[in-house]
Amino acid sequence: MEKDITKKYTNGEITVVWKPATCIHSTICWKGITGLSEVFNPKERPWIKMEGASSERIAEQVSKCPSGALSFYYNNDQSLATATITTDTQVEVLPRGPLLVYGNITVKDKDGQETKKHKVTAFCRCGHSQNKPYCDGTHVKMKFED
Repeated sequence: MEKDITKKYTNGEITVVWKPATCIHSTICWKGITGLSEVFNPKERPWIKMEGASSERIAEQVSKCPSGALSFYYNNDQSLATATITTDTQVEVLPRGPLLVYGNITVKDKDGQETKKHKVTAFCRCGHSQNKPYCDGTHVKMKFED
């Protein structure tokens, strides 16, 4: 079983929480024209540089994380920011990647235990995740093709 590591990065106003075991390596946080490479750069250490953008811009980018590996809270609040979706549930198939389910859902595991999920949940499609039914990013290493 993989270690449950949690790392925190702060600029004094906002804290970004990163759970690497949950990351599916979508690259949404840093890559392309919608990425925020001034803050998120996996080629550098630390890979999150909080001085790279405003707290509002960082919160906006973290909210796009499809796996929930990145979350945030404002330091004066201390409760993790969790957005509850009130619209219809949507399902998106990512090419060569996971199945993303947007909305409020309940996931029942093989033992009947239920977990409430909000916002976006990434489900494995490649069959190689070590965290089934959730995606753990293994599809990248396996060069999954759909």
